[in-house]
Amino acid sequence: MDNKRGKGLSFAKRIYAPRAVGLGIGCFSVMAALYPLNVPAWIWGLLLFNGFIWPHLAYQLSIRSAYPYQAERRNMLLDSLWGGFWAASMQFNPLPTVTILSMMMMNNVAAGGPKMLIRGALAQLAGVLLSWLALGVAVNLDTTAIQIYACLPMLTLYPFAVGMVSYRLAIKLAEHKRALSTLSRTDSLTGLLNHGSWKDLLQLSFQHSQQSHSPTTLALIDIDHFKRINDTYGHIVGDSVLRQLSLELKHNLRTEDLAGRYGGDEFCVILPNRSLAQAQEIMERLRHVFANFQHADEPGLNVSLSIGLATCRPEFQHANMWLNEADKALYIAKNTGRNKVSVGSADTLSASAWGSNPQ
Repeated sequence: MDNKRGKGLSFAKRIYAPRAVGLGIGCFSVMAALYPLNVPAWIWGLLLFNGFIWPHLAYQLSIRSAYPYQAERRNMLLDSLWGGFWAASMQFNPLPTVTILSMMMMNNVAAGGPKMLIRGALAQLAGVLLSWLALGVAVNLDTTAIQIYACLPMLTLYPFAVGMVSYRLAIKLAEHKRALSTLSRTDSLTGLLNHGSWKDLLQLSFQHSQQSHSPTTLALIDIDHFKRINDTYGHIVGDSVLRQLSLELKHNLRTEDLAGRYGGDEFCVILPNRSLAQAQEIMERLRHVFANFQHADEPGLNVSLSIGLATCRPEFQHANMWLNEADKALYIAKNTGRNKVSVGSADTLSASAWGSNPQ
């Protein structure tokens, strides 16, 4: 209910300025067409009300309504009713009639599509009938120079006002689209990439590394005994540990490094243009920094990390082989005492062979 009301208020605010501009300058177009016809005095009073009071009254009716969107759509139908009334009252003088009715049709289409266009046309027809009942049926197809000049502000200023509203709406929609795109790619708790987004980037990083032959290292990070932390201190404390790890990752990584939450208490990092030795240094620093984490409400909480590293190797045929190698390295770290950084067997053998190769 609150969400619908908020959207309705936003809609009413967007309509307010174009209506005030359109009816205000449109009033002079109608005046120029009515002046030669010797219409009753009450018509002039009604015209001034419609041009300069109705826009503000319509806005107040919308924002004070329990359903602002529905109230504003009713106001737009009343605008169409007014338009039909003035078209018949000025005896369908061609230029002012076409100007006013076409602008209202544009509003109706923009607000509600073909359905609103049809309803608006019926409201205009009802306005025509009301004018005929009050003033009689008459048609005057002569347009004077003064009437042409009186329509020029309507033909220039009103489209400008509508265009500005449309531009602001397009900017806002673009901002919302970017925000939704970001939300769809990030983990809500940590603000890091979510599992799906990170896996997509893993594939891209794998392809780039294989094609460019640039060194890229993959790190899988696991919080040691995280289930015990949740069971002992509660999930709120556990969530704070996850958030703290995400902050440490952001502080210790470069902007081009890709960190994500792989699932549960497991995190993953792609380190492009980083050798295994460089990645080990970074992860060791992260491990030491995180080991000093102090929870404000739980001073006895101790946290450590197990980390597995694997470089992107030429013999890997797909990204999952690279990920599996990092997972094996993490398994080694977790099964040889935890709280350490380990490398995959392929990287260990490669490093040993390189070290034994005489230079």
